[in-house]
Amino acid sequence: MDDSKIVQLYWDRNEQALTATSDKYGNYCITIAKNILGNKEDAEECVNDTYMRAWNSLPPHRPNILSTYLGKITRNLSFNLYKRNTADKRGGGEVPVVLDEIVDLVSDTDDVEKEIDRRELVKAIDDFLGKLPADKRSIFICRYWYFDSISNIASRFGMTNNYVSVLLNRLRLKLHNYLLERGFEI
Repeated sequence: MDDSKIVQLYWDRNEQALTATSDKYGNYCITIAKNILGNKEDAEECVNDTYMRAWNSLPPHRPNILSTYLGKITRNLSFNLYKRNTADKRGGGEVPVVLDEIVDLVSDTDDVEKEIDRRELVKAIDDFLGKLPADKRSIFICRYWYFDSISNIASRFGMTNNYVSVLLNRLRLKLHNYLLERGFEI
């Protein structure tokens, strides 16, 4: 079913919106949640919560890209559950590894430099990613947005684990330098 029709079902308060969403984006959302949580049951819980959150937010929102909207909800819910599950302990999976890789580039405090500075940082990162070749941008996003493992990325792009690891390290360094050149304190 077309995304605009699914969104309209939400706006019409038709419960078939949930079934259509699950059919079209269920695997996509499960993959995001499972990459973050490392657990199928928790991932399914997050995806069900994603559907509920979408139901409660559509309307008033009318997203242009439904997959991105659902992916962002799933990702945020997954992070929240991850934080609850790993309070006072370090969990397994990709999340600690990925966060350790980019901890120097992005702070996790809310009032680091106020909302305006956060938006400028987001724009700078978007600009950086926009200048990368499509394959490198995809690899970066797979790792730092979807939390894909190095081995999954290597397999998907037909590369070795070492090559992907080195490439990501170089991209992080380039991003670091790009942000420093634009006046961001890292």
